[in-house]
Amino acid sequence: MQVWENVDFDCFHNEIVPLNQPAIIKSLVSSWPSVVAAKQSAEAAVEYLKNFDNDAVISALVGDPSIKGRFFYSDDLTDLNFKRAQITLSIGLERLLAIKDSQDPHAIALQAIQLNQVLPEFKARNPQPLLEQTIEPTMWVGNRATVAPHYDIHNNLACVMAGSRKFTLFPPEQINNLYPGPVLNAPGGVPVSMLDVNSPDLERYPNYRQAAQVGQQATLEPGDGIFIPALWWHGVESLHSLNILVNYWWGGDTKTHISPNDSLLHSMLSIANLDPHKRRAWQHFFNYYVFKTMDDPKQHLAPDLKDIVADLTPEQEAELREFLIKQLQ
Repeated sequence: MQVWENVDFDCFHNEIVPLNQPAIIKSLVSSWPSVVAAKQSAEAAVEYLKNFDNDAVISALVGDPSIKGRFFYSDDLTDLNFKRAQITLSIGLERLLAIKDSQDPHAIALQAIQLNQVLPEFKARNPQPLLEQTIEPTMWVGNRATVAPHYDIHNNLACVMAGSRKFTLFPPEQINNLYPGPVLNAPGGVPVSMLDVNSPDLERYPNYRQAAQVGQQATLEPGDGIFIPALWWHGVESLHSLNILVNYWWGGDTKTHISPNDSLLHSMLSIANLDPHKRRAWQHFFNYYVFKTMDDPKQHLAPDLKDIVADLTPEQEAELREFLIKQLQ
């Protein structure tokens, strides 16, 4: 994985992002006051955040010590191996400090904290130099934990504030070799790999050998950042008793604001269980209209045509949305 230093806005968008490859950006946010506090001690990091907490309620994941920090599916894959609770950030941080020296602690993760709602002053005091200021930060807090490889539908720029995190990444085409789990009951909203990358069961998941050959790993320290392109699989291991990550998602929306992931679920419902002949036939249609691996589907049509194969008018888009809603009902 390429390591970059002294990256500015133009370098990030003109040189790093177009490569569509993961990239480590050393000392990206080392000057953040939050990072400076975290380098002093876990207590200083907690105190810094508590100063700005507005006591909004957030979601906490709590796992029994027996899960060893691995937030995952239940053994029968019908549920999850942790419980959810509603707390404030300050209460969660205090609990993490209280158990940080425990040899067998409960696993705690405060996930997807919307900082504009919970710590509204954080963004201005800890600015992200590589992204437009309209992109909002999200915070992830916890103790030692392992998150199985999963993907994001947006580009992701993640920055370590406290502790250290080990990232293991795989390109999107390795999906078949990563053995995704159930879709509807996923720990974080998208399927996660059934594999434990630290101790893979190669008898049960033999294709992982191929994924491991192209996997990339990196450990980030406070102040470091990592760019993860959309749909790259990434597993994350938090290595300290207090770990805090701030990330930013962008670049996954279409002009219509319809998520490709929603389209995937719809296609799985409508196409995945057809007989092989019909699936192959639909594959040609998707290649032509959606992935555009053949000729441009609008090249032989009038250049000013308003249609889904070209450009929709706002009225056409609204009509098509209404049609799709009715079809789904």
